[in-house]
Parts: sequence; structure tokens; C-alpha cells
Amino acid sequence: MYNGHKNWNHWNVSLWLFNDEGMYRLMVDTVKQCRTLDGAATTLLDYLLSWGDSKTPDGAPYTYTSIRAAITNWEQ
Repeated sequence: MYNGHKNWNHWNVSLWLFNDEGMYRLMVDTVKQCRTLDGAATTLLDYLLSWGDSKTPDGAPYTYTSIRAAITNWEQ
């Protein structure tokens, strides 16, 4: 466990999604627009990759599972 997350990658992606205002707004809007958390994670990952953002500024790759874990933790 890493700061309550499965691993460093999940923690780092969550850190950026929740602490960067633009990323946070994008995450919230995406979750609101999608019908499921799986759909929201897929859509958010697609947005990031289409903009050329495959990793956080710290080097953690944005993956479906890391984004899904962040969203799941936020929803609880």
C-alpha cells in the first residue's frame, strides 16, 4: 500500500486528478456526463491521451486502472 493506494502509480495519478484544478474539473465533468465509473475512466483516459498527456508531471502513466481507482475513491 502506498498512502492508502494500491501502489505509487495509483497514488500519483489520484494526487494529480485531485490537486490540479483543471484536472479536477475535467474529472468531475466527465463523471457527471458518463453513466458509469468505467465509462468515465475510459473517457477521461481518452481525453488525456488525445492531448498527448500519457503521464503525470511526476512520470506516473495515466492508465484505465489508475484513473478508475481515483474515481472510485472519490465516489465513496
